Amino acid sequence: METPTLIVWMASLAAIITVVAIALPFMSGKGKSKRFKDVTTRRKELARHQVDDLQSKGSTIRQRKGQNRTDLMKKFLTTFKLDKALSSPQLKENLAQAGYRRPNALITFTFARIALAVLFFVVCSVYIANMQDFPYPGVVKFIFMGIAAFLGFSLPKTLVINSAQKRQQDLNSGFADALDLMVICVEGGLSIEAAFDRVTHEITNKSPTLAQEFGITSAELAFLGDRHKAYTNFADRTGLPAIKSLTTTLIQSEKYGTPVGVALKVLSQERRAERMSVAEKKGASLPAKLTVPMILFFLPPLFMVVIGPAAIQIMAR
Repeated sequence: METPTLIVWMASLAAIITVVAIALPFMSGKGKSKRFKDVTTRRKELARHQVDDLQSKGSTIRQRKGQNRTDLMKKFLTTFKLDKALSSPQLKENLAQAGYRRPNALITFTFARIALAVLFFVVCSVYIANMQDFPYPGVVKFIFMGIAAFLGFSLPKTLVINSAQKRQQDLNSGFADALDLMVICVEGGLSIEAAFDRVTHEITNKSPTLAQEFGITSAELAFLGDRHKAYTNFADRTGLPAIKSLTTTLIQSEKYGTPVGVALKVLSQERRAERMSVAEKKGASLPAKLTVPMILFFLPPLFMVVIGPAAIQIMAR
């Protein structure tokens, strides 16, 4: 081998050795950083598991405390012979329509009515007793205290009714689209159970409340032996006439053997026509609703613009 060629090879080898020597610390540093990253990730995972364990223990303790409170409230109602209200199916249905479906919801509701009635009665009586000059006869005091007790007793029921109405409005706003999705799913070859499950996933972002109801119905269809019972529970939980029509249609389709897709399509068309009629009704009522705002806010500025310059010229003369 000639001397120039040997020099070139030696120079190339030295350059390779130099590059490897420079890059080796960085490569080992990446390995260390990767190990540090793995250790940090593992530490975070262990910390998260520890937090989850503590939260699960805390939730268990809270559940026990809540169960103890529920037992005390139930014992109080049983002592004063008020436990008959706990077996009221209509009251359970009203609470379910409002979204209160825990096992202790009925007990809490009944106890809250009694407790608020007593509280309002005591507060009213203390307030009247502290008044130095009560301008009414003594009988009126008891009437005021009775009215206060009645208001406290009626307050939980009013809140439940308002919650149920708001929930029904939320359900009604997304039901038409959910029904159209059901028609598409059934006509696409899916079963009723699969259609309910599919609609649950599709409408979760738009209407979480309706998705929850569809999900519960899907689970009941999968686990209950009686499909009609699942449909009936769906209608009872919501209390919405449109959902009752859907459940009636599904029950009759299974009972008489009519095609489910055709029945759902007819129901969807009726629902769409109903939405159009509601929109037309709102549009027709707009002129009457806008009359008072126009009189109060539109006509006075109009008169000022039209008559104002002439009035200013007359006053200037």
